Amino acid sequence: MENKEKELPAKQGEKLLDILKARFEKNMNRHKGIKWAEVQERLMANPQKLWSLQQMESTGGEPDVVGVDNKARAIIFIDCSLQNPKGRRSLCYDREALEARKEHKPAGSAMGMAEEMGIELLDEEHYRLLQKFGPFDTKTSSWLKTPEKIRDLGGAIFGDYRYGQVFVYHNGADSYYAARGFRAMLKV
Repeated sequence: MENKEKELPAKQGEKLLDILKARFEKNMNRHKGIKWAEVQERLMANPQKLWSLQQMESTGGEPDVVGVDNKARAIIFIDCSLQNPKGRRSLCYDREALEARKEHKPAGSAMGMAEEMGIELLDEEHYRLLQKFGPFDTKTSSWLKTPEKIRDLGGAIFGDYRYGQVFVYHNGADSYYAARGFRAMLKV
């Protein structure tokens, strides 16, 4: 993932930084105590991460800083679009599920697309963190990183926000729906 083809041209990188900065400044409640200068410095030092953020942005994710992972000493970006990203819907959970479908296969899988983009699916903990900033996925649902014991049995989990609360459910990993996509995070 860390090669030159995964870096943005300078002009495109500047434009993305402007978008991210404007979103950062508009939503200060998501990242109290974090300064934009620190975020920008980390992004400039990690151009492949900027490339991944561009992938999140171009698929409709509206990534923003939502905190810091103190253990990894990293800034956390999460998709903050009100509904899951339009460019990441109608996908089954992973490659195994995609290959298991005999007919009516979706275009791809959430895990596969995330890997190509250099990002990772939100787990339940980060999905609930996102929901502290407002109701997200009120009309859509998002695949979540699924524990192995569930995935080994053929299932996968997803979440949404209905009736004033977050719900996490299960489904067959090979299922896909027009309104189900995935949200992701990127640590920089």
